[in-house]
Amino acid sequence: MAKLRSVLAAVLMVAFFATSAMAATEIHWWHAMGGKLGEKVNEICEKFNASQSEYKIIPTYKGSYPETMTNAIAAFRAGKQPHIVQVFEVGTASMMAAKGAVYPVYKLMSDLGHKFDPGKYLESVAGYYTTSDGKMLSIPFNSSTPVLYYNKDAFRKAGLDPENPPKTWPELAEAAHKIIAAKGAKYGFTTGWQSWVQIENFSAWHNVPIGTRSNGFDGLDTVFRFNSPLHVKHIAQLAEWQKDGVFKYGGRRSLAKPMFFNGETAMYTDSSASYAGIKANAKFDLGIAMLPYWPGVKGAPQNTIIGGATLWVLTGHKKAEYKGVATFFDFLSSPEIQADWHQFTGYLPVTYAAYELSKKQGFYGKNPGTDTAIRQMTLHKPTANSKGLRFGNYVQVRDIINEELEAVWTGEKTAKAALDSAVERGNKLLRKFERANK
Repeated sequence: MAKLRSVLAAVLMVAFFATSAMAATEIHWWHAMGGKLGEKVNEICEKFNASQSEYKIIPTYKGSYPETMTNAIAAFRAGKQPHIVQVFEVGTASMMAAKGAVYPVYKLMSDLGHKFDPGKYLESVAGYYTTSDGKMLSIPFNSSTPVLYYNKDAFRKAGLDPENPPKTWPELAEAAHKIIAAKGAKYGFTTGWQSWVQIENFSAWHNVPIGTRSNGFDGLDTVFRFNSPLHVKHIAQLAEWQKDGVFKYGGRRSLAKPMFFNGETAMYTDSSASYAGIKANAKFDLGIAMLPYWPGVKGAPQNTIIGGATLWVLTGHKKAEYKGVATFFDFLSSPEIQADWHQFTGYLPVTYAAYELSKKQGFYGKNPGTDTAIRQMTLHKPTANSKGLRFGNYVQVRDIINEELEAVWTGEKTAKAALDSAVERGNKLLRKFERANK
């Protein structure tokens, strides 16, 4: 009996150590992708976990972008941080300022001996998350840029060529007047995410700065410049167009989207990542075009900048776990995974290889216009004005911009007064961030 017990004990011990040796190292990823996007994130993680047995990615939805970032900061302070956190683009300056909390991706990949080539990412995507000396800080994941969606049926009704959408703002206004006269739509166009589209991307598209110091890339001592004569002209013109229906404000974020779905407006500027939702809801022939620009502006059109988010690695974990992070990033950046994510979501293919694979698979031929965003992003080599923006407290600055623009749309303020006020209020937040991070 004693001998039997010894044998059983030995067998159990062997089984215990075998199980321990086979247990996959867990890697926690906190993200802000809800609904169908969250299901797709889970699918990607399941594919990675099934591709090897050494590591297990555990994705966890943590709410909106601001909520996810706030939760990660709180968790880090409590010593319970995830390995990876998804942070939206305007949180970049805050992540960079979080000294000791971030493990830069260029260093991570180098330390773990993984070949890492930032050049494989779209330059206008990688540049947003890269230091002035070319070091990439986080891994691009879901990137988008605004485009012009338009109702081809409304164009046809007005006698316009549906395959020749307006390229400039004057052309858009002319098309809008004809569409309204032909009763193809009640209004010409509306916009989603007005700060992102009509201020931030407007600036990059026209190669003018949003702020000094390369839009904040070269230091915290930056000031805003989005009250230039060109910015004032644009916002003033939108306000003027609202009087005759060429433009109709429909709310913050993407609250105006239903106005385009139901045919109330003929055109709509919003994220390229809105494609799937718009396609599913629009009961008309949908067109996609590049953003309009003002003719006569030197350097326009230049290139647009991105929205969306990247994946940041947080410090405080074991080297073996970071090996899993690096391995997962290799998997996530593969052409197959990125092309599938791009085609499913409408987000940009963040690597050149994913774009080429999508072309080879015939995706753009079957879905005309879905390559508009990438053509627009890569139209020209990014400049200091069109690389992106890196301002502290920018989430709050966007709220200020929204408030001031809404005062213009209601006629309470002129475009100049509103933009001057937004710049003044925004600069106070910049100085507050600068003081906190010196």
